[in-house]
Amino acid sequence: MTLRERLKQANILVTPGVYDGLTANLATQSGFEALYLSGAAVAYTRLGLPDIGLSTASEMADTMALIADRTDLPVIMDAETGFGNALNARRTMQTYERAGAAAIQIEDQTFPKRCGHLINKSLISSREMVDKIAAVADARRRDTLIIARTDAIGVEGFDAATCRAEAYIAAGADALFIEAPRSAVELQKIGDQFAGRVPLIANMVEGGATPALDAQSLEAMGFDIVIFPGGIVRALTRTAQDYYDSLHKAGSNAPFADRMFDFDGLNQAIGTAEFLSLGEKFDGRS
Repeated sequence: MTLRERLKQANILVTPGVYDGLTANLATQSGFEALYLSGAAVAYTRLGLPDIGLSTASEMADTMALIADRTDLPVIMDAETGFGNALNARRTMQTYERAGAAAIQIEDQTFPKRCGHLINKSLISSREMVDKIAAVADARRRDTLIIARTDAIGVEGFDAATCRAEAYIAAGADALFIEAPRSAVELQKIGDQFAGRVPLIANMVEGGATPALDAQSLEAMGFDIVIFPGGIVRALTRTAQDYYDSLHKAGSNAPFADRMFDFDGLNQAIGTAEFLSLGEKFDGRS
């Protein structure tokens, strides 16, 4: 089932963040129907740096290609600002499609951008963003969804954000992502204005500007997709910090053993036996 087909269903699509082949494989095993790859997750994990526009288009595409090797699920892929002007955005669509993205998300911040839940963001004009959407659509060669994101709530206010969203829908966006609503009231207003017209995305960021709501509540407000783009990074960062502290203190993994896989457990999770069996299938000696 394609992502476009899935979004025709009534129930909300819960989409976890992933950042490499391992997390994509584990999320697939857990039963999710789609995945989300954010620029933030790539910056955090590949670069060890904050989400302030430091991930490149090639780093994102390389990561997507590795994820596509480990899952057949559709992946929504963060294209940041398109990494430049309309021509850059057009090329980003081509690059992302080759890497295997099912949807490309582009936003109206200036370049370089910053996390949507940080302060002091700045925006390009609505006209420039409309041109980027048109350029991305012109480059599309597959059934790749175009998700338009606006960060205007934190810069120009809620009403300006909905005005920009209307322009982006008219420009041909397949789905809408109004970033960082500050209350359940604002979330409901988004649903009231746009639900049923295009699929709506809600972004749940632990500790961010938007209140944490569950999928069922967001579905009732009219949202079609809820993403948890950085949850896995926050979970693993906390675990890794505790692990390294424990190892440094104890000089052994024994105190942490009940919080980690052993050798066999990890091999089972990543499917080592299946790969060895596959290798035997194509081994001319057998």
